Amino acid sequence: MVFSETRYFNKHRVMTFNSSWNKFVGHTDYGKAWAQQLNSDSHFMVWARLQVDIFCKFYASHYFSFVNKTVQPRVHLMLIKPASSSHPATLMCSAYDFYPKPIKLSWLSNGKDITSHVTSTEELSNDNWYYQAHSHLEYTPSSGERISCVVEHASFSQSMVYDWDSCIPDPEMKNKMVTGVAGLLLGTITAITGLVYYRKKSTGHILVPTQPIPRVIDVAFDGNGSCPSGLMPGDADS
Repeated sequence: MVFSETRYFNKHRVMTFNSSWNKFVGHTDYGKAWAQQLNSDSHFMVWARLQVDIFCKFYASHYFSFVNKTVQPRVHLMLIKPASSSHPATLMCSAYDFYPKPIKLSWLSNGKDITSHVTSTEELSNDNWYYQAHSHLEYTPSSGERISCVVEHASFSQSMVYDWDSCIPDPEMKNKMVTGVAGLLLGTITAITGLVYYRKKSTGHILVPTQPIPRVIDVAFDGNGSCPSGLMPGDADS
């Protein structure tokens, strides 16, 4: 590791210090005189020679600790367009949040390389030192065929193979299922809320009769079994 410093004046090189030389070298008359003065200063020369340890090795340790860092990608394999009578199916293999930048995405069919109908993007920056990449495969599904995405990256000790599971619902069907379940759940909650509200309103309700209540009159009969004067038997019901 070498520390080198060059001084310029009006875009002209005047003097250079190189730790492998252990001295300053002048390139102009003024630079030569200046270099001779600095080379004769023992204290300044000690400081200049220490720049390899103070400056170079210190920042290099931080730089290489980051450069040598690797982060494994998160890999997702999904069906973005199902097959139909007129169009083949389209699979997408995506790698997210990986470092360093170089990565390779490829496809296998029953363990054999697929080279046609494959479209891949370049590594895209996430603006946070991490990257993402995507690869698309158009294919016509056949019975018993195994489709796989192969990811090669510095964070892996070997190539990683991800098999496509056709039992996983495609995103459109998955969205429909989620929407249906959400609608059913919302309807159930609404029905339960209405029932609870109705029961609370019905509790403690007093029924008011719509027909007039008969007036009951106590009648005392005399010894002959006749009604008192002025009161007829039919008057008790009026």
